[in-house]
Amino acid sequence: MRRVVVSAVLLLPLLAGADLARRRSPVVDVVQKASAAVVFIGTEQRVDRRMRGTPLDELLGGARERQETVQSLGSGVIIDPGGLIVTNDHVIRGASAIHVVLADGRQLDAEVLGSDAPNDLAVLRVQSTGPLPSAKLGTSADLMIGETVVAIGSPFGLTKTVTAGVVSAVGRSFQANDQLYIDFIQTDAAINPGNSGGPLLNLDGEVIGINTAIFSGAQGIGFAIPADKVRRIVAELKSFGKVRPAWVGLDPVDLSAKAARRVGWERNYGVLVKQVEEGSPAAKAGVQPGDVVAELAGTPVQNADELDARLRGYPAHAPLGLLVWRDGKTFPVTVTPVEFPPELADGLAWDRLGLRLAPGRSSLVVAAVRQGSQAANIGVERGDQIVRLNNVPLTSMAAFREGLVAARHARSVLLVVRREGRNYPVGFRF
Repeated sequence: MRRVVVSAVLLLPLLAGADLARRRSPVVDVVQKASAAVVFIGTEQRVDRRMRGTPLDELLGGARERQETVQSLGSGVIIDPGGLIVTNDHVIRGASAIHVVLADGRQLDAEVLGSDAPNDLAVLRVQSTGPLPSAKLGTSADLMIGETVVAIGSPFGLTKTVTAGVVSAVGRSFQANDQLYIDFIQTDAAINPGNSGGPLLNLDGEVIGINTAIFSGAQGIGFAIPADKVRRIVAELKSFGKVRPAWVGLDPVDLSAKAARRVGWERNYGVLVKQVEEGSPAAKAGVQPGDVVAELAGTPVQNADELDARLRGYPAHAPLGLLVWRDGKTFPVTVTPVEFPPELADGLAWDRLGLRLAPGRSSLVVAAVRQGSQAANIGVERGDQIVRLNNVPLTSMAAFREGLVAARHARSVLLVVRREGRNYPVGFRF
């Protein structure tokens, strides 16, 4: 019988391969599948810096201004081989130049197709000679608390950084940086400054959220914008360059304990419908004054501010599901928002501000002031010019209406009133 002698040197590759297969985990599979679609985003912004000069400079003209270039960084993910990239709005806001570094080291200039500050999302496009690696935009509707997720990005400029964790919560809403953040995925995967705009991935390698570093000082708490919201906003930004203001036509108020008892609602969440605009999408769907809106898209609604903020995540013509309580029972209602009717903006100005405007030569002119209104109490007079709304120049009635519609959920607006050649900034409750 012949003995077969196998060299140990020949066995080494086989043993190493077996060891690699044993160490290979689902997270490794996700990274190898999706990391090529994650990009580094660098931006430049020109800002004015005030600097003190010599004593003579101070005497003659005071402080001088100097323009400086400020650089910032973030992450993004390619969701289309043609070069479509999703990131956070705050990553590219105010940038004069944007460049994207691909996983293979190529650097490409990027253009902004559209951005939306309220939802903190932006869509960029880069041009390439061939198709780019991309990640599939999945769904966030079926996320399970505790399922494994992977974040990839460039925290603190450290590109291709991978962190892993679980879904800690969904539908999370919270207050931070003087702003209400609505309907986020919470995860314990480390998300730090520079991760903003990068993907949160499930174990199938699908993008189920866009990371955003809101709590930069938090430990073990990260947040991501859900993929289903991302899909809605990206579709709007691709088509229109902005999110069209959506209108539902219901006026919600916080549900007091007394009102809850009156309608028989025993839960500690929900909002009361105070009014429904005639002919609005809510009215057509059957919502009535006195109803309790308990849930939006399957997630409980805590208060009126939260409902307003969450509705802003739905563009016009994107159906949304409400769970409504009436007469001792709950039932689902599907409402399809439409674009806010421009003619209603004039009504907003008259009802909330007390102003009726008309076109002027280079701005808008006050045509009427409602007696007893904010405008009348402040001292605005017929013939005054309104030149800016929330720092946006007003050169047409269309610009005024668009600005007012965009600000209709805010607590206040700032108008610049011009009289006799002088400008006066005036704040209005809204």
